[in-house]
Amino acid sequence: MKPLSRSYYLRPTLQIAQELLGKYFIRRIGKNLLIGKIVEVEAYRSNDPASHSFRGKTNRNSVMFCEGGHLYVYFTYGMHFCVNIVTGKEGIGEAVLIRAVEPLVGIEMMKTNRYGSNKSLNLHSLNRKSLINLTNGPAKFCQAFGIARQENGLDLLESEISITDGDHIPPKLIKRSSRIGIQQGVEKKWRFFIKGNPWVSK
Repeated sequence: MKPLSRSYYLRPTLQIAQELLGKYFIRRIGKNLLIGKIVEVEAYRSNDPASHSFRGKTNRNSVMFCEGGHLYVYFTYGMHFCVNIVTGKEGIGEAVLIRAVEPLVGIEMMKTNRYGSNKSLNLHSLNRKSLINLTNGPAKFCQAFGIARQENGLDLLESEISITDGDHIPPKLIKRSSRIGIQQGVEKKWRFFIKGNPWVSK
C-alpha cells in the first residue's frame, strides 16, 4: 500500500478534508499492522478563529506550519491526544483533524490499547457497542492506534504511519456540518463524515 504523495497534501485544505474520507490510516508497531478507514474529519484553516494557528506560530503548534503531509499531535483537556494531518505549503498553518476511523486490521491490539489486557475481551466476545467505541472519536482513535506526543511531527511519507488510497465514497454519502466542541468559527460547516457509518462520533 503506497502512501499518498506529498502533492496530495499541498492542495486546498477543505478539498483534502473531504477526500480523506474512505482513505486508510496505517500504523506499524513492530510486527503489528493497524489499519482504519477514515470516516470523519474536521478542517482548520489559517484564517479560522477555531484553529490553533490563528494567532501565529508557537512552540505548541509549530508542526502545524510544516509542509503538508506531517502529523500534528496535540494534548487536550489534560488527558487526551488528538491527531491532525498538516495541509498546504510550509508556513501556512492548516490541518485536518481525524475525528474517527472504522477499524479494519489489528483490532486485537487496538482493544489492548483502549481497554487494557483484559483476557475476557477477546475479538469474539467484544460486543458491537465496544467495537464501535474503539475508534469513534478523536481521542479514542489516538489511544487505539497508540498515537501520543512522540508521534508529533512524523512525516506520513517517511515513517511508520501513512495514509493510502482506500474505499471510494460516493459524493451523496459525504455529509458536512458544524465542527464539534469549539466556541469560535461555529458557523463554518467544515466537519465532513460518511453518512450512515456507525463509527462516526455522536
